[in-house]
Amino acid sequence: MPLHPDIAKALAAMPAPPPGPLDPIAMRAAEEADVPPVAERLPLHAVQDATARTAAGEVPVRIYTPADAAAYGLLVYFHGGAFFLGSLETHDHVARSLAKETGLKVISVGYRRAPEHAFPAGLQDCYGVVRWAAEQGGSLAWDGGTLALAGDSSGGSFVAAVAAMAHDDGFDRITHQVMYYPSLDLDFDVERYPSLRENAVGYGLETAGLKPFNAFYLASGADPADPLVSPIKRADLTGLPPALVITGEYDPMRDEGELYGRRLAEAGVPATVSRYPGAGHGFVQHFSWIPDYHRAFEETVGFLRGAS
Repeated sequence: MPLHPDIAKALAAMPAPPPGPLDPIAMRAAEEADVPPVAERLPLHAVQDATARTAAGEVPVRIYTPADAAAYGLLVYFHGGAFFLGSLETHDHVARSLAKETGLKVISVGYRRAPEHAFPAGLQDCYGVVRWAAEQGGSLAWDGGTLALAGDSSGGSFVAAVAAMAHDDGFDRITHQVMYYPSLDLDFDVERYPSLRENAVGYGLETAGLKPFNAFYLASGADPADPLVSPIKRADLTGLPPALVITGEYDPMRDEGELYGRRLAEAGVPATVSRYPGAGHGFVQHFSWIPDYHRAFEETVGFLRGAS
């Protein structure tokens, strides 16, 4: 199908980006300015800011409790933003929707970002919070069952990398990994995947923008050849948690996500790959108000309840 008309309308209304190099401070401020006030956000039983004390240091988290219950499964969420954008605030609506739809207690991670913090600071924060959540299960009212990971875009990269780190460390409590249009290969050779050419221009995120948007992360010490930076380069995917990989038809990064899902399946990992027609990159963050794309949350629920 063509690009969804509501997405096409929104893209047509977007102003041209300012000339010159990317300015993280200004871009973050612009994102934060678009965040609605708390009174206008999806209501939940409780939303609490807290600090996770981890091996990586103290990490800010936001904990979303969907309803009053004696115990909960947990979902740890890593926001997207090319490793230098995004925050607990800009992705608050995603975390709220995940909590409401899944019924899990969601822990959103305010990890350190490039360029102020060198690789692997943000990744260590994410992994540290997952370990903290398991260790602090009693105080979080964890039921000892589901401990899922979810992330969008660069957050999806962190999901894959954290799952691999946990496996290599012998930490086997992670039950699921959910990746929304993940960034899994930071080698941006346009010949590597057809979607980098087919979806290069006109669908929001453009192929030419991938290098400058990820430049802050790479300049901080992230090596695209490192499987913790480009998880698709991990040779052995056996033993990783069951995975749901959601992609957008018109996303330049579509093919790397779908290839990763196939490789997981080939390694014996239960893996579902789901392509959303008419969608570009970022549709869970920006367009989940459209029923066709809110379905990503519903698919996540089905995966969490059915994967084993």
